[in-house]
Amino acid sequence: MRFSNEAEAVTYIFRSLRKLRGHERGYDELTRDVAPTVELLRTLDLTAAPREYAVVTGSKGKGSTTVITAKLLQSLGHTVGMITSPHLVSYRERIRVNGRAIPEADFLRILDDIAPEIDRIEAGLTAERYFSPQGIFLAVALRWFDEQNVNAAVLEVGRGGRFDDIAVVPNKLSLFTPIMLEHPQQLGPTVARIAWHKAGIIKQYSYAYSVPQPTEVLEVLQAEADAQNAEFAWIAPMDMGQFVENTPHGIRMELGRYGLLEISLMGKYQIANATLAVQGAGNMHGRLSGVSHASPEYINAIRTGLATVIWPGRLQKLQDAPAVYVDGAINAESARSLAESLQGRLTDPVIAIIAVPEDKDYDGVYKEIGIISEAVVLTETARNIILHFPDQDMAINAARRYNDDVTYAPNLAAAVDIAIQRVGKTGTLLIVGTQSIVADAIQLWGLSYEVI
Repeated sequence: MRFSNEAEAVTYIFRSLRKLRGHERGYDELTRDVAPTVELLRTLDLTAAPREYAVVTGSKGKGSTTVITAKLLQSLGHTVGMITSPHLVSYRERIRVNGRAIPEADFLRILDDIAPEIDRIEAGLTAERYFSPQGIFLAVALRWFDEQNVNAAVLEVGRGGRFDDIAVVPNKLSLFTPIMLEHPQQLGPTVARIAWHKAGIIKQYSYAYSVPQPTEVLEVLQAEADAQNAEFAWIAPMDMGQFVENTPHGIRMELGRYGLLEISLMGKYQIANATLAVQGAGNMHGRLSGVSHASPEYINAIRTGLATVIWPGRLQKLQDAPAVYVDGAINAESARSLAESLQGRLTDPVIAIIAVPEDKDYDGVYKEIGIISEAVVLTETARNIILHFPDQDMAINAARRYNDDVTYAPNLAAAVDIAIQRVGKTGTLLIVGTQSIVADAIQLWGLSYEVI
């Protein structure tokens, strides 16, 4: 076999993209090309299976919406494939069936089997073109989905949509989480332009649902749906789920015909994701065999799915006494949402560990988390070599604008040692930052999520 472990396989998957390292990149419409992925899927006949697809995009919450939608479909009795990104510990986490990550043996076997076609296609690419790693992950996933008899798949795109390899599947459903200004260097300088990129996941004669959006976003989504003869519906604010109260393991919410229910995720922002997921799962289920939408069994399945969904690293409680929470907030808005979701859960003293790379809104996170904390410990991670963190002195000075008690530790383990001494048995420890520091926390606490 060509690959003996995951590291070798991932090195191969990123080989084509790596040749452009250091090159100036521009807008996705000028630099991204899904043609190699389309050719690979066609050659290997990977979209022939009679399967329902949903594609999820947006600026925040798309991973959560993907996971919740998949869990609801699984609860309804379907065999569900899922693609999300990024991962926490293993790249294999990006590909799951009924919550189980693709086993390493299958990952290596399938990649080994399709590598000759990848090599053939890549050999024909000009110097400025590359084979997208996303496209290769998609091909591996679809082959495994075929082997596992998956009849429904929910796929999360990367930053955009129109030029995203994940979105080349024949999806009859598109789901849109909140869209806002992000990745302007790749997607464009306005929210409307970013919405145009994301609207590109809508296929002809399909269905699309969206959470409430700014008018300029809704107009773009509606125009794309009209051009594709697709049915587009946005969920009105009055029809969104409503927060009721915190629970020990999640939140209680009210959601229309499903009544008072619990979702096993702690972020209040998950209410919008859950509402959209319920709509999406219902749409897909309607084209599949199973219990009737009008039946009590259907309602119970939806309630069960929401109560049992697992999405590690998203406002996750790692332990009690002291309470330890971890979350991947990397900008002011996500940090503010985290602080709001923690209302009623925090016990003094609150000590925060923060690790946000220099190309993200670290100052915004310092502010929102610093003002709710008694002390802040800044740190970083070596898990992802492409991440660079602010200069230590500069970071400390920035954080001290919002909290007088700021220290630095070279890694998460050292930061936890400092924080635990301060937090005692009754306080709260927050670990906030890039997904790589979240992964460090998951491993430091000895947790594994091969199945979610």
